[in-house]
Amino acid sequence: GQISETMEGSTGRVAKKKVAVVGGGLVGALNACFFAKRGFDVEVFETREDIRLAKIVKGRSINLALSHRGRQALKHVGIEEKIVSKGIPMHARMIHSLTGKQSPIPYGKKGQYILSVDRANLNKVLLTEAETYPNTKLNFDHKLQDWSVETGLMTFVRSDGSKKQTTADLIVGCDGAFSATRKQFLRQTRFNYSQTYIPHGYMELTMLPINGEFAMRPNYLHIWPRNTFMMIALPNLDKTFTCTLFMPFDEFEKITTGDQVIEFFQKYFPDTIPLIGVDTLKRDYFRLPAQAMVSVKCSPYHIGDKCVLMGDAAHAVVPFYGQGMNAGFEDCNVFDEIMDQFSEDLSAVLPEYSRVRVPDDHAIADLAMYNYVEMRAHVNSRWFLFRKYLDNLLHFLMPKTIIPLYTMVTFTRTRYHEAVAHWHWQNKVIHRGLLLSTTGAVLGGSYLLIKNPPNVNKLIIPAEKVWNRLMALRTS
Repeated sequence: GQISETMEGSTGRVAKKKVAVVGGGLVGALNACFFAKRGFDVEVFETREDIRLAKIVKGRSINLALSHRGRQALKHVGIEEKIVSKGIPMHARMIHSLTGKQSPIPYGKKGQYILSVDRANLNKVLLTEAETYPNTKLNFDHKLQDWSVETGLMTFVRSDGSKKQTTADLIVGCDGAFSATRKQFLRQTRFNYSQTYIPHGYMELTMLPINGEFAMRPNYLHIWPRNTFMMIALPNLDKTFTCTLFMPFDEFEKITTGDQVIEFFQKYFPDTIPLIGVDTLKRDYFRLPAQAMVSVKCSPYHIGDKCVLMGDAAHAVVPFYGQGMNAGFEDCNVFDEIMDQFSEDLSAVLPEYSRVRVPDDHAIADLAMYNYVEMRAHVNSRWFLFRKYLDNLLHFLMPKTIIPLYTMVTFTRTRYHEAVAHWHWQNKVIHRGLLLSTTGAVLGGSYLLIKNPPNVNKLIIPAEKVWNRLMALRTS
């Protein structure tokens, strides 16, 4: 030991910096792996008890949809396979109409899918992974009370009332939408912050297996779009489905008795009643009140070279694009790439991270808001299905030029704001093309009709053939 120490001394190697990660949720635990992998001394501080030991895991159980961005970040720390093996692939949305008719809308090309993963299991795996690094220490039951911008001194409170103070070279706030780390940012000049609650709440219901099997086809994200509200269902490994009902709070409040619940489901989701069960519905609906959903935007994401925000602490998004976790995981990746670029010089890394990441996170926050309308209303419209079909066809013909927005967001690491810009451009082009080709067809057709008036009976057969072909294409 002695010799190596003096040798290190002579080559002037400095001790690795200490990083404090506030929050041991998904993004915090993954970040601990990223920093530990770089050789930093990492301490994680989590308010709750260790979920790996907890009897009941409190908090949100919303299933998560893991896609390309999240997978790339997990791959970087070598646990992609471990997570993917525990996920269920969903290749398409399955739209349930009022009559009970089911129609799939694929997410992307053949072989492209998103994964339904269990939040609690993912969190446990990430914490256990972080602990495999000798330079990482996990602290549970440590609630951040305050920290100082000047000194980096943090004060934590424990459930027994005792306090603990500690410092770090870098504080990484991964403590969620109601971040305590972010409180200091609000005191900074020129820090922008907004939070928006949507008028909709969500409630979770469980669909149990029937005869030991999934009650519905498992490899889909099931959606019951009903214009002003909707229900979705994601498959779980234990053969249950987690159903989430999203609707305006005032609609939730109208339903006060078990019978009203059944009436409501009878009217809007009749096909789910035999699957969930009347008694289960009556009981589960009142187990917890509807939960709120908040969207948070802020900028910048850093203070000097002292502190940086990631995940929901920086950008909580509503859950309708399935990108909340994926965006948070990509934060870790982006930060890591910038660390390489500026050889770990935090005074250069932090401002660059804010510069690069803010426009992307704002873009995905807006998209998630937009996608809620799409999921609950547009998927019912013929125009939407026609555009999906057209976009996929054009993408097949021109894979580099026309790329569906969903594909860019879910199956690539195209920067979010660039994906949105490309989408707007592409819509303009397609709409113009449709307008021109329709106008051209109408004008050309009119000219031909004036020149040679047709025998109407001869026209009807080909038109029917063409229509049948189109329909066959749409359903194939």
